Amino acid sequence: MNLAKYVDHTLLKQDATRDQIKQLCEEAAEYVFASVCVNPYWVKYSSELLADSEAKVCTVIGFPLGANTTATKVFEAKDAIANGADEIDMVINVGELKNKNYDVVQEDIAAVVEASHPKAIVKVIIETCLLTKEEIVKACELSVAAKADFVKTSTGFSTGGATVEDVKLMKETVGDRAFVKASGGVRSLEDAQNMIAVGADRLGTSSGIALVSDKGEFTGY
Repeated sequence: MNLAKYVDHTLLKQDATRDQIKQLCEEAAEYVFASVCVNPYWVKYSSELLADSEAKVCTVIGFPLGANTTATKVFEAKDAIANGADEIDMVINVGELKNKNYDVVQEDIAAVVEASHPKAIVKVIIETCLLTKEEIVKACELSVAAKADFVKTSTGFSTGGATVEDVKLMKETVGDRAFVKASGGVRSLEDAQNMIAVGADRLGTSSGIALVSDKGEFTGY
C-alpha cells in the first residue's frame, strides 16, 4: 500500500518556525505526500516551496474552535486560496450543531465551499470527540448537503482524535458522496491501515515520515 498518498503531512503548532515549515515541505516533496497542512500564515511560503511538487498545500479555516462568523471563515478561505492553498480544512460551528440549528451549520459550510470551489477542495472538520453518534451522522449529512468534498474527524486540538468506529460511521453515512479524513488517534502503522480499511481516504498526521517508513509507533497530532 502506498501510504504516502493518504498523508496530509501536518504542522499546526503555534510555535512552528520558518525552518520547520521548510522541512515539512521538503519532506512532502520527497515522499510525495498528498499535502502539507499548515496554518494560513504559512500558505504562501509553502506554496512557493512546493511549486514543482505533486504535494498540495492544505490549510485550516475557523481553526481550531469553529466559532468564527461565517464571513470570517469565507474571508480566510479566499485569502488562503489567493496565497496558493489547494485544500481548505474548515471547522464547523459545533455549538450550533448541538443547538440543532442545522440550517446555520449547513449555510456556514456551504459559504466556505462556494468561496473555495473550484480552485480548492473543502474538508469539513466535525470534531467527533465532542459529538454523539447521532450528531456525527447529522454533521456528515449537512456537509454532503453543502457540497463539501470531505468530512474530517478532528482538529487534533480537542479532547480526542479519530477512532476506527467513528471513521467507519462517517464513511457509512457519506458513502460515495464525499471522502473521509481521519486526523489524530493514529499511533501505529496498524492503526493507519485499520482507518483506511474502514473508509479513510486521508490521514492527518505530524509524523508522516515515521508512518511511511514503517518504523512502528509514531505520534499523530
